[in-house]
Amino acid sequence: MVNITENQIRAIGSVLNDEKRPLKERFRALFTLRNVGGSVSIQCINECFKDSSALLKHELAYCLGQMQDKEAISVLVKVLEDVTQEPMVRHEAAEALGAIGSPEVTEILEKYLKDPVVEVAETCELALERIKWLQDPNCSKERTSENPYTSVDPAPPATVVDVTKLKEILLSEQASLFERYRAMFALRNMRTKDAVLALGSALKCGSALFRHEIAFVLGQLQDEISVPFLKESLEDCNENEMVRHECAEALGAIANEDCLEVLNKYVTDDKRVVKESCEIALDMCEYENSPEFQYANTLQITS
Repeated sequence: MVNITENQIRAIGSVLNDEKRPLKERFRALFTLRNVGGSVSIQCINECFKDSSALLKHELAYCLGQMQDKEAISVLVKVLEDVTQEPMVRHEAAEALGAIGSPEVTEILEKYLKDPVVEVAETCELALERIKWLQDPNCSKERTSENPYTSVDPAPPATVVDVTKLKEILLSEQASLFERYRAMFALRNMRTKDAVLALGSALKCGSALFRHEIAFVLGQLQDEISVPFLKESLEDCNENEMVRHECAEALGAIANEDCLEVLNKYVTDDKRVVKESCEIALDMCEYENSPEFQYANTLQITS
């Protein structure tokens, strides 16, 4: 984006921080700020961490990581250190620090490796492994598959190219979490039916953190053959809400009739983060099935 004034950015920030606005409008404002980038956008996002919605705050942290701006590090460290923040928000702050990839956050991530919230501890482990990988000159020579999406992932794809071998690593409780994530992203990058099915089979394996990331990549792939896997996990009320929320958003990205049906069923779920995820997912369905050119369109609305 070009020729955007500070006042325009702050107007978008006002939409993001207005709790009276529908959540879907605030999400669109957030992604507009992510696309704009820069100090003012980071300030506007930072102001929103006092919100009562864990879903929105987790998305704030995600966007700060995707922006890969070192100016966001202090904001994310503060969120990670704040034990009053919901686990999924602190986890996302740790993941965002890994996405930015600066060695200066190594000490703070090591501090929370033993966090009592397992999702936070595991995320710090992954973030440290990613930073270590980035700093290793031998790793830069690895021939990894190209990411067809714009995401900054918590682990690089594995160099293995065989679906069966990758699935074996993905499902292995003996492999490290970092290795399993690498297998996950290698499978995603293949974008084949067999790769999608391998990923779907992992939606009942490993930790909640692992399962939620499986759901996330299935949402990126937007392949209808993954819908039964995602529906089953969303419909499982005993499943971790972090996993169910990610399944809802993945269904919103796929946006077929089956997805719409199950999302409408759980848009009144008892768990707030699941309920809100279904709301956002239904907005995504509407976008995917509309002539709208851009999801993050708040600049047009506030101009």
